[in-house]
Amino acid sequence: MVENGYHWRNRELREHVAVIDGNVAPTKVLTNGVYLNVYTKQWLKANIWILNDRIVYVGDKLPEQTNGVELVDCESRYLVPGYIEPHAHPFQLYNPEELAKHAAKFGTTTLVNDNLMWLFLLDKKKAFSLMEEFNKLPISMYWWARFDSQTALQDEEEIFNSETVLSWLENQSVVQGGELTAWPSLLRGDDRLLYWMQEANRLGKPVEGHLPGASEGTLNKMKLLGVTADHESMTAEEVMTRLRLGFQVGLRYSSIRPDLPEILEELVSEGINTYENLTMNTDGSTPAFYEEGLMNVCVAIAIEKGVPLIDAYRMASYNVAKHFRFDDELGSIAPGKIAHINILEDKVNPHPVSVLAGGQWVKKEHVEQTINSQLDWQKHSVEPLTFDWTLTENDLQFSIPIGLDMINEVIIKPYAIETDVTLGQLPETNNDAFLLLIDRNGKWRVNTTIRGFTKQLGAIASTYSTTGDIVFIGKNKQDILLASNRLQELGGGIVVVHEGSIIFELPLPLGGIMYDGKMDDLIVKEKELKRILKSFGYPYGDPVYSILFLSATHLPFIRVTQRGIIDVKKKEVLFPANMR
Repeated sequence: MVENGYHWRNRELREHVAVIDGNVAPTKVLTNGVYLNVYTKQWLKANIWILNDRIVYVGDKLPEQTNGVELVDCESRYLVPGYIEPHAHPFQLYNPEELAKHAAKFGTTTLVNDNLMWLFLLDKKKAFSLMEEFNKLPISMYWWARFDSQTALQDEEEIFNSETVLSWLENQSVVQGGELTAWPSLLRGDDRLLYWMQEANRLGKPVEGHLPGASEGTLNKMKLLGVTADHESMTAEEVMTRLRLGFQVGLRYSSIRPDLPEILEELVSEGINTYENLTMNTDGSTPAFYEEGLMNVCVAIAIEKGVPLIDAYRMASYNVAKHFRFDDELGSIAPGKIAHINILEDKVNPHPVSVLAGGQWVKKEHVEQTINSQLDWQKHSVEPLTFDWTLTENDLQFSIPIGLDMINEVIIKPYAIETDVTLGQLPETNNDAFLLLIDRNGKWRVNTTIRGFTKQLGAIASTYSTTGDIVFIGKNKQDILLASNRLQELGGGIVVVHEGSIIFELPLPLGGIMYDGKMDDLIVKEKELKRILKSFGYPYGDPVYSILFLSATHLPFIRVTQRGIIDVKKKEVLFPANMR
């Protein structure tokens, strides 16, 4: 195989044909099952032969050679293509390998992943080498090529330049450009961004937009400039507008935007008669949201809301594969496809009892199977953080008159700070807390306040953030210093301190961003973190995303970034970062 493209060698192709001729035995045969044919939209009974990682035959026959063949009787079972997650952010505390393994247990055997964190953590040579390691997984792993950072960096050109972006686009594991959070710059005349988009289109790779609330006029302009897909619809009306203009439309079911049920209910009630250009995604949800799986949950919602059964499955398989132009290999059960197959007890129940990924059992009759693959992260320079600096009381000088006021998990407006921020402990009678963003290398800092995150908490410290820089939030400066010391001892993570005691810690030894352990364990830890923060007054549903998006300039209205406090709409630095 070459890269992620499953380009079988001539010798292998001849061997695949030899299986049908009876000269070579297949490795597995699924007999007597009823499978979904996504091309004819039929449920058909067939025997499915697999050689290693590829489906080589679908039809009525059984192989002549059966010695050593694993024969699996699928009588009264239904077979559908492995599900595809078209919009994964695989760094939300979890790491891409563990997300892939967890997703596969529930039938999602292909992920199309954001590359943003690799741009921050690794040079392109190391990133590409790591991507080759992911290709050894039985789960199919594809990637995006980002065109912008969705924040304000001090060294934007160092990361986002033509040489780097085009190298990513040309990589065979990369199947799209975007997501395009910098589209306002495009409309203002950013021709370099337009050049990158056109290069993606020239390579046959779609460009995904990020167009929440975009007007019809803006959507028309985006289509003219080369955007081919968007996942930011928040209503059925927005979905239909995008469909009419020719966009591939992703329907979102995520931990901060669980819009899918309501949108589908509206679309079905309005009599939508085509689903070919619709997909579904979970948009990089936080760990606990994935406790019951990924795309299997989306398919279940679609079925429940009245989407025609076959269309519900196609939205999570063939529609995605066709959009990304890897439908020659994925998205269906047919000769020549990678053997990603979900075996169901009932066609209306999308939660598989057995899962094949690349011809390997990931789950068999409800029992999870071991995937014999473990990345050596240190080999690829994804390691715990090291620090040659220490946070001191001098870093906790707060004088900026404007703070960040939380409207919900991710929307923040400016407010005039009235609390005396020279105090070591802010009063519990208001919702103000200290907010410090500091360079992971200790070169600069931004000091302000945040209102609405906590009423009482001493401190939370996190190396998990948009850029990997360090966020501190809390009422007590001494607790902030203690949290910082413990964070440095861990080599990165999240630490919660109150009244001089560490009450929670989550090590994130993979670049200070990702957990190095099982998803099930991480889900337990994230639930505990949410419980603790809620007990200290966090009023919303997803504190992890609140921390992540403090620097995200694709959201309104004000953000704290590497450059300082920024007015997003005006693209102005209101208060610059301070050098230490």
